[in-house]
Amino acid sequence: MKITENQIAAPFATSDIFGNPVSLESLNGKKVLLSFYRYASCPLCNLRMHYFLEKYPAYEQQGLKTLAFFQSPAEKIRQYVVKEHSFPFPIIADPDHAIYNQYQLQSSTWGYIRGVFSRRMATANKMGLIINDPDGIRTLLPADFLVSPDQTIHTAYYGKDIGDHIPFEQIESFLRE
Repeated sequence: MKITENQIAAPFATSDIFGNPVSLESLNGKKVLLSFYRYASCPLCNLRMHYFLEKYPAYEQQGLKTLAFFQSPAEKIRQYVVKEHSFPFPIIADPDHAIYNQYQLQSSTWGYIRGVFSRRMATANKMGLIINDPDGIRTLLPADFLVSPDQTIHTAYYGKDIGDHIPFEQIESFLRE
């Protein structure tokens, strides 16, 4: 069953890709974005990260805390995602899908096909983000959760294809509330 609005966010305690402790509980009282990606070499995931990093300074100024999850092992995330950027928020490796399962991420063959043939994939290709080194579940769809300061789910956004994330306008609306 998918996570829905007003549910208590599933708690977790883990480490980021550099071994630093991360927990949802430590962000109590803050607005949080939990962003679940596919795998580290996913072109659409890296495209989204590129666009998100452009907007993040304004989001951070407005108090948004972000945690990004990949189903890849930490070394692959450091190789493909972090290689060109330093990230101002924790990135968490979840190759065993423990936290992915808590947040009920879904897979879809049709979502995979739609994403592969999307305009976003053409954009990722033009930017040189096409890498053929997948790990994890190829048909896994991304998801994003906006968590209110009281640790309830404000918005649960399940992607319809492999490149579909919560629109930036929804994040901005959440921050204005």
